[in-house]
Amino acid sequence: MIITDTHTHLYSEAFDEDREEMIQRARDNNVKRFFIPAIDSGTTQAMYDLEHRYPEQMFLMMGLHPTSVSETVEEELTHVEEQLKKRKFYAIGEIGIDLYWDKSFLEAQRKAFKRQIQLAKSYKLPIVIHCREAFDEVFEVLEEEKGKDLYGIFHCFTGTKAQAEQAIGYKMKLGIGGVSTFKNGKIDQFLNEIDLKHIVLETDSPYLAPKPYRGKRNESAYVLKVAEKLAELYDLSLEDIAKQTTENSKEVFGI
Repeated sequence: MIITDTHTHLYSEAFDEDREEMIQRARDNNVKRFFIPAIDSGTTQAMYDLEHRYPEQMFLMMGLHPTSVSETVEEELTHVEEQLKKRKFYAIGEIGIDLYWDKSFLEAQRKAFKRQIQLAKSYKLPIVIHCREAFDEVFEVLEEEKGKDLYGIFHCFTGTKAQAEQAIGYKMKLGIGGVSTFKNGKIDQFLNEIDLKHIVLETDSPYLAPKPYRGKRNESAYVLKVAEKLAELYDLSLEDIAKQTTENSKEVFGI
């Protein structure tokens, strides 16, 4: 059985004291594939170091996270473009719009999102979307950019069934993580009405730990708890969930 964590920040400082042990715990739980989203230029070297340590299991993305969009946005986007010219990545991400922390850079976030989608198209790569309190704004950009060359993952999906169907309509898989296990997470109320072929597993570690670890540091081993929740919701075996969601991840990332 192979489980894929399609979104994990394993280079985070939260893991500096036990990164090796934490990754081994994941591997012991059959989590064998880790997709690593970028945040900004400040995390690039840490991502490369992680890949160097685990070259067969770490698959890197490149992009500018919306909460890192500020007055330096042009320099950051130039950094993204320079890295893409240098080497292979498996997605442009995580990119999108976040209006939870700060609405003052909305227009800059929108432009950065759009520009990075266009970069993804030019490199024939999927996108990995970050959306927080910004469904309308994200969908507006996707509507402008939709086409056969737009596809990817709607990371940390926490919307309604209608929004799930809208995301799928733009050829996005739904990244399902710890929120699916929360009592007030709500997506568990309709998730089994979404065909499993549209679902991938993720942790977003060190954030959003699933039950029974909610409120604590998340780690990739805990994606097993998400897989178990989906097995319950879809009335399938854990092995079936692992197999289908890993196949879905291969469809997106090409590996």
